[in-house]
Amino acid sequence: MEKVNAIGRRKAAVARVYLTEGNGQITINKRPLDVYFPSSILQYVVKQPLNTLDVEGKYDILVHLDGGGYKGQAEALRLAIARALVKINPEDKPALRAEGFMTRDARAVERKKPGQPKARKRFQFSKR
Repeated sequence: MEKVNAIGRRKAAVARVYLTEGNGQITINKRPLDVYFPSSILQYVVKQPLNTLDVEGKYDILVHLDGGGYKGQAEALRLAIARALVKINPEDKPALRAEGFMTRDARAVERKKPGQPKARKRFQFSKR
């Protein structure tokens, strides 16, 4: 198996993933997973697609993560890993889709509008 790459996005975060056969090493921006994401919850989020398919120790994953906060980055990475796994074996797609890992979460910050202090908030209005 050669390198399989995929991309995942969430809010402002972009994750570029390269999967190769290996022993389960996950490297994010040249750092191991547990150093980059000290939170066990975020580590769990990243590994969800691998756990769903029971392939946690089979692939080495090299990741370039950019933008966003740590939660958005973790979810972008989850989507990228799921997409890469589907490229390797298309029969896995229904299992990952059922868990919701194949869906790009399109929610993002709404832009600020002119004449308002924030996206939806209005300046204080008084008739007097």
